[in-house]
Amino acid sequence: MSVRTQTSEQPAESVHRAGFACFVGRPNAGKSTLTNALVGQKVAITSNRPQTTRHTVRGIVHRPDAQLILVDTPGLHKPRTLLGERLNDVVRTTWAEVDVIGFCLPADQKLGPGDRFIAKELAGIKKTPKVAIVTKTDLVDPKTLAEQLIAIDQLGKELGIEWAEIVPVSAVGDKQVDLLADLLIPMLPEGPALYPEGDLTDEPEQVMVAELIREAALEGVRDELPHSIAVVVEEMLPREDRPADRPLLDIHANVYIERPSQKGIIIGPKGKRLKEVGIKSRKHIEALLGTPVFLDLHVKVAKDWQRDPRQLRKLGF
Repeated sequence: MSVRTQTSEQPAESVHRAGFACFVGRPNAGKSTLTNALVGQKVAITSNRPQTTRHTVRGIVHRPDAQLILVDTPGLHKPRTLLGERLNDVVRTTWAEVDVIGFCLPADQKLGPGDRFIAKELAGIKKTPKVAIVTKTDLVDPKTLAEQLIAIDQLGKELGIEWAEIVPVSAVGDKQVDLLADLLIPMLPEGPALYPEGDLTDEPEQVMVAELIREAALEGVRDELPHSIAVVVEEMLPREDRPADRPLLDIHANVYIERPSQKGIIIGPKGKRLKEVGIKSRKHIEALLGTPVFLDLHVKVAKDWQRDPRQLRKLGF
């Protein structure tokens, strides 16, 4: 079993490489946090409520000799709704199109049926190199980490998966994140950069804004609201009649929930909760877009949208 740590010397390469890597893993395995750490900016929403990523968010890591494009997929899981089935389809389609797959397994949780379910699917993908990434290493002691590394090596042997690498990382503690990029890059095909130098993601800004609002809306209501919040940005327009040195962007967005009873939870007593969502998400949106923002939020009911194909289409799934 070869486990990589920062000490190993990487061979220098003069060729330029560019390609796609995707992180897979069960919900809440640290995929989005790792994407953000590698890119160095918030491009994927993170929440410790499982199943928050619904869009394939690409983060782009620029190096002088390479461009690594990270595709962050929803967590693969046993689906209970039509939305769940669609999310799983997104994952499988993505796996078929990338150059390397990173399988994220948290260091602080023993391997479970969810991990095995994903590993079995991965075993069926023969040509793509697979890297086992042990996330959240800052949460465990060395003995627990060693046991997890051995368990992952065993799982590979059992299912006939040959791990190209097994890498322990901590995105929060910024441990071995650069090493992970160093190991993924040689697995990419040779070729020119696929995106311009300054780009960090190819998600449309409107989608990213909606995701930031949804992340803020999930804060604090994880236990009361199951996975039933969707956000649609209706319009983003620069405010007219503003001097050039004091621009303002007007953003109008709807927060959709499934039942009228959930409305009060999102809005909160005297609108306090919704106001907090606005303040929190506006700060992140302004950082993302680099401009002051006026955010207008409305809460609407879209009855049982996770199970209704028409509503799913309308909400962008």
